[in-house]
This record gives sequence, structure tokens and C-alpha cells, in this order.
Amino acid sequence: RKKMELLLLLIICQFAINNIKTHSVSKPNIILLMADDLGIGDLGCYGNRTLRTPNIDRLAEEGVTLTQHIAASPLCTPSRAAFLTGRYPIRSGMAAFSRVGVFLFSASSGGLSSEEITFSKLLKQKGYATALIGKWHLGMNCESSNDFCHHPLSHGFDYFYGLPVTNFRDCKPGQGSVFLKGVQKSLVIPIQIAGIALVSLAIVQYLGLLKVPFQTLGYFLLIITISLVVLIFFFYHFRHLNCFLMRDHQIIQQPLSYENLTQRLTEEAMQFIGRNTDTPFLLVLSYLHVHTALYASENFKGKSKHGLYGDAVEEMDWSVGQILYVLEKRNLTDKTLVYFTSDQGAHVEEISNAGEVHGGYNGIYKGGKSTNWEGGIRVPGLLRWPGVVQAGAYIDEPTSNMDIFPTIVKLADAQLPSDRVIDGHDLLPLLQGKVTRSEHEFLFHYCNAYLNAVRWHPGNSESVWKVFFFTPNFSPEDSNGCYDSHVCFCHGGFITRHDPPLLFDLSRDPEEKVPLTPETESRFYEILRVVQQAVDNHTKSLQAVPNQLSWDNLLWKPWLQLCCSSLFQSCYCDYES
Repeated sequence: RKKMELLLLLIICQFAINNIKTHSVSKPNIILLMADDLGIGDLGCYGNRTLRTPNIDRLAEEGVTLTQHIAASPLCTPSRAAFLTGRYPIRSGMAAFSRVGVFLFSASSGGLSSEEITFSKLLKQKGYATALIGKWHLGMNCESSNDFCHHPLSHGFDYFYGLPVTNFRDCKPGQGSVFLKGVQKSLVIPIQIAGIALVSLAIVQYLGLLKVPFQTLGYFLLIITISLVVLIFFFYHFRHLNCFLMRDHQIIQQPLSYENLTQRLTEEAMQFIGRNTDTPFLLVLSYLHVHTALYASENFKGKSKHGLYGDAVEEMDWSVGQILYVLEKRNLTDKTLVYFTSDQGAHVEEISNAGEVHGGYNGIYKGGKSTNWEGGIRVPGLLRWPGVVQAGAYIDEPTSNMDIFPTIVKLADAQLPSDRVIDGHDLLPLLQGKVTRSEHEFLFHYCNAYLNAVRWHPGNSESVWKVFFFTPNFSPEDSNGCYDSHVCFCHGGFITRHDPPLLFDLSRDPEEKVPLTPETESRFYEILRVVQQAVDNHTKSLQAVPNQLSWDNLLWKPWLQLCCSSLFQSCYCDYES
């Protein structure tokens, strides 16, 4: 009888423990911290010994460090689209076939389609309070300046405080322009053609070889003049038209002021947490750091060993510390999953007008932002949830920023969409040590809309094979980036195609220094065959969708321009100060 009682007691205890454990991993608060253009080698927990990042390093000490965490794209817009939807950006139309792979203007008509399901939509349906603070960069309007079809509030966020586009050099006076060189190159030939055509018509008219009505010449000249005036007006007022701060649907500062900007973003995040201590919440804090234009407040300026870039990294780390502090203060630490990452690798080509390095450090990895070399896509991946996720653990399995979608959707007790392909996988079993292998056998690396490379991690091997179908042409040739064009491009004369493709084993050559050959790798052709079969299967799963980054969707449309005063008043207001 005593044995039966003891057995019954054990069963009851086990049931209680399982019940507590199940309850503890259900509906936690979720904080997703995303840096912009941060290199994996910029953080102490990934080996940096000169930049001070104690608060971010603390996430690593108290949680899991993913050492092969991969961004779904090496550019901001497509990477963030994949992050929010758990899907390759090619599936949502957020991958460009043209040279430009991100949104450049606030008055473009492209953006994350309303047909897409974001994790914020699903969590909101489950009773979560949801907020996005910081950078958006996934579109704003479709047909009018107030339809807000692509706005964060149309994608499941209750609250938005931040920038609708991104932080450009052009946003901060004295920091130069990312457009000027490109615009000059793009305009030289059209202006020359127009000039030659106009002069030729005038000569032909004068010689009497062809009668061209003066009215036609006048219209031609008028069209060219108006086009140039509009172009000059736009770029002269670029800062006012594209660099502004919003709260929900209202512009509160136009143009953006960088004064104490990180402090303002951090305060907004802390206030949101404070307003939602009794309800589950999702907070996406999307930092402007360390995308150029670089900035830092007086408390951090000149304090690091790496100039303004280092100051910006250390200020961002301070902000992370403030978020962790408010969780402790509100007794929310054990109830909150915190994730830290970057949207892609460091922008190695970023050099200031004064010659100061304004790009980050990708550690041992080759290349950077805009490339699918490891330096462009291998990003920090830190997850902390005391009592649920392993503390101080390192996981070297391939994971993706798309994995956050199914992970947090499952934690919120929501259902994954069954009407579409979700490319991410639930990370929790890996984070808890219940499994040791990633569910990603293959990862597909796109350069805009072009399949650039494939990663294969066979289930029966420690090898991580990476196959490149083409690679960017670095300029200068012996450099680590495309310094002549500021970023690398994905087609035409900007790339070199490889037949057979380049093959690397990242488990032995993470720096991607020496491509394997049939002579150095006996399974060379077998590996290429398996990867090609995976590409074929992946391609069959793709469906045609509207291209959100077509030229038509990228171009500035005056009727979509958001302006807190009027164009004639240079779109100026400041409700923040």
C-alpha cells in the first residue's frame, strides 16, 4: 500500500512539474532587439576585445549564443520582411530584380503586402500588446498619402514610434550623400542624349532638312526643364521629405533631429513595457545604430576606441542595459524572452568624407552587407529567457532570423498559417537542449531576387557545404568589398558566374578562403547534385507575387509624400522638442 501511495505521489508531482513547465513556456513577454548593419565581430561575446558591450554580452552569459545565425538577406528591406514573416523575401515580393534592393523614399508605393502574415498580427490576435519602436523600412502608402497600407499599424502593431524609412547619410547635415554619386552617374548620359537630340533638331531645322514645329521643340525643352527642376527640388529637400519621426500615423518631427535620439527611442520602449506589466507584450526595438549617418549623444561621443562607430555601438549597448533594467525593476525578467540580432552584416565600404571608417567589423568572415559571403549574412543571435533557455550555451548549428516567427508564434499559443510556406523553424527545442541538430538542412541565400548561394548541412555530417553560383566583383579587386560603388550588386558586369559553382566547407573553412575542387573533395559533384536537387524543389515552391521593389514601386511619387506642414513650408514641424 505504501508503494502504491508513493507511486501515486510521484505521478502527481511529475504532473505538477510538467504543468508548471508548460505554463512557464506559454505566452511570455517577447522583446526583439535588432541592430542595423552591426558586424558580428563588434560584440564582446563574439570575440571583440576593444568595444565595450557588457549588456549585450550579458544576454550571452545568461542565454544562448548562436554562432551560425544567418540573415535571410544581406540588405535591410528584404531581411526585415523575412524576419517579420518567417519567409524568404522572394515569396513576399520583397526581393528586387533591379539594381536597387531597398526602399529609398518615404513616398514610394511598394511595401510589405497586406496579404503577408506577420508575427505581430498573430500575437495581437492572441491578446498581446504590440509595439514597433525605431526603424521600419517596409513601405508606407499605396495610392494616397494617408492610406497607410504598408504602415506598421497595418501589420499588427498597436503602437509605432520611429522612422518609416531608414537612417541615411543624407539625413544628417555634413555627413555626405549616398545618392549624389549615383545620381550624377545616372543623369550624365540622359542629359547628354537630350542635349544632343535638342541641338540636332535645331540644326536640322536650320538647314531645312526637316521641318520641326517650334512648338514641338518648346514642349521638349519644357519637359526637360520641369524634370530637372523636380529632381533638383527633391534632392535639395531630401532630408525633409524622407528623414522624419512618426508616432503612429502622425509625423512629430520633420526633419529628424539626432539629439538624444537613442535616449528617446529607449524611453519609448521602457514606457511601453511599463504600460503592459499585466498583459503579455511584444516589443520590437529596431535600432538606427549603426547604420550611417552615425551619431552618438554627448555621454558617449569620443568615449570608445573606435571613433564615432564605436561610440554608437556602446550607446546602443547602454540602451540594451536600460531595457534589461526595466524588466528587473518590474519583475518581468523570468517572464520575458529577449532576442538580439542585426538585420545583416557590417557595411565594410562605409568611409566618411574625412576618411574615418564608419563601417563595422565582421570578424574572420569575408565580405559584408549586400553580399552573401559570411560577413554579409552571419549575424549575432542571442536569446535569453531565464529558467527556460540554457544559460551560457553556444550553438553552432545553422539558424535563421526567419526562425523567430515560428518560435514566438508557438510560444503565444497561436497557429502557424497553413495556406503558405513558412521557411523558419521553431528554435525552442534547440535552445533548451532537447535536440542538437538544426531543422535547416538547406538555407537559400538570395542576392536581391537572384539565387546566389545555397548552404547544406547534411544530417549525417558535421560539414556545412556552401555553394556559390555567382560572386560579386570586389572593387578594388584585392579589397574586401565594392568600394567603388559603395555596395555590391547582383547581376550583369557586377558579378562573376561560376560553372561549376564554387564549393566551400564552412566547418573547415569559415573564412571562405579556398574553394574546393574535384581534386581536393572526392564528393564534389555529388554535393553539387544534391544542392541542385534542393534548388529545384525550392524553386517549385515559389509562387508569382507582385514585385514590391519594381522601379514603379521604388520611385518617388509626390502624391504619396507625407508632410506635416506643406511642401512650400519645406515640410517642417517639431512636436518632440
